[in-house]
Amino acid sequence: MGETVKLFVNSQEVEVAAGKNLIDALAVAGIQIPHFCYHPALGADGNCRMCLVEIEEGRPPVVPACKTPAMEGMKVVLDSAMIKKVQQDMLEFELINHPVDCPVCDQAGECDLQDYYMAYSLEESRMDVPQVNKKKKLDFGCGVVHDQERCVLCGRCVRFTRQITETGELGIVNRTDAARVDIFPGKPLDNRYALNIVDLCPVGAMTSSDFRFKQRAWFLTRDKGVCHGCAKGCNMYIDHHREKYGDDIIYRYRARTNLQVNGYFICDEGRMSYHLQNNDRQTETIVGGASVSFDDGIKAVVEKLNQAKKPLMIVSPNSTVGQMWAVLRIATLYGGDVSGYSDGYIIEGSGDDYLIHEDKSANRRGLELLAIKQDRAHLLETLGNADLVLNFDNDFHFSAHDIEVAKLLSEKDYVAICSHRLTAFETASVVIPIASYSEYDGVIINHDDVIQRFSRAVHKNNPPKDIVEITRLLGGAITDWKRAWPGIRQTISLLREVEPDQIPEEGMKLMNSGEPDVTA
Repeated sequence: MGETVKLFVNSQEVEVAAGKNLIDALAVAGIQIPHFCYHPALGADGNCRMCLVEIEEGRPPVVPACKTPAMEGMKVVLDSAMIKKVQQDMLEFELINHPVDCPVCDQAGECDLQDYYMAYSLEESRMDVPQVNKKKKLDFGCGVVHDQERCVLCGRCVRFTRQITETGELGIVNRTDAARVDIFPGKPLDNRYALNIVDLCPVGAMTSSDFRFKQRAWFLTRDKGVCHGCAKGCNMYIDHHREKYGDDIIYRYRARTNLQVNGYFICDEGRMSYHLQNNDRQTETIVGGASVSFDDGIKAVVEKLNQAKKPLMIVSPNSTVGQMWAVLRIATLYGGDVSGYSDGYIIEGSGDDYLIHEDKSANRRGLELLAIKQDRAHLLETLGNADLVLNFDNDFHFSAHDIEVAKLLSEKDYVAICSHRLTAFETASVVIPIASYSEYDGVIINHDDVIQRFSRAVHKNNPPKDIVEITRLLGGAITDWKRAWPGIRQTISLLREVEPDQIPEEGMKLMNSGEPDVTA
């Protein structure tokens, strides 16, 4: 925590980090100060005045908490009559022209203005003149839809495009009742992180065209996850819901704060990748072109393995460390080779210097640390010698169709163990459906050597099995990924002291790369 100071909040002594502003310092101690414009990644703006607090014997006696550092002996008052009156007045001011049709607002249930009104005001409106009308459903680009009438002019969105993306598409135009957020003429949002504006908005002014009016916030179950869209491994919330008798469906991803990995934001491509968890899923077990039961499919694969002289196992760079280990064990059992060939997942020039990596796989470091060969020459050699190929969810055609590999596969007895219906699996004689990453637990390691653990979020009515369970059904001895860990630790020296249950929520850096942590 570093250096700390002791101060008093409503006469109660609290120990907090020295130098932090009062909003952040007291939040760690479980004390919330209402605010609209302040955000840790954007700094203090001081325009909303919602965070004003009283300082006993202070000069001045009332200060904005976002701009006031915690100091030794400071006496902060949050519940005085003066502060309560300030909070009520500020909320009344914000609600002068704000529509109070909360039941039809897309932000209802997760709106700061709504929550603050219930917690700090509950005063009836004194307005007896018509509200100022502003525009609705403005397309700002990049999937961001703006309702000007709901905006509280906190300026977070404007500062995000200026400080974080440095693209500056947004500004606040006009003054007083006519003030509003807008894009510059003919210059819509045009950056790869624009949808973070929706998360930043404390009210229902900035909405996502993808999620807008699709689901109610209070129906959603929010689980923590790790994005598998690239080697960065950004942290996110998986918001999902199961209708009565229906299947569990993901409705959106949202950024989850992790200062060691992604800071406060995620890219738009990763955010929208939740669609891949819902669509084009492989749900049928297929043998010889016919749909069969899952058990019959497993029996067919076991028979092929028992007859094969030299099987080849192809493992995905998106698999967890435990899944990769399980595939290695099953390959040893049947005297087969293992390949992690996945050049197609690397799209040169697609990354940036912030959160987007050109490697679109989540756990290539796992392949490297387990010494699973990934080069194309090794794949072609082992593929040429193999009489049976088992592909464990590796989309080697991710960015381009590899004609030579596809031709060799078409000549082999090919089994696809996959979560989605993709080109890479079309020529398989046997197809076994499996779970995708939102449906199982595991551990992955990003390109910065940060090991992260994630847990199952989505629970289907007919839960698909993950790769570890598939290897067990094929004769392997590993019953779940945690039981694989002792063997993994013996193989990977970096993980020698790592216990999965002890990996902190923000992950654990295995090696000091010398690179600074993300700060925004």
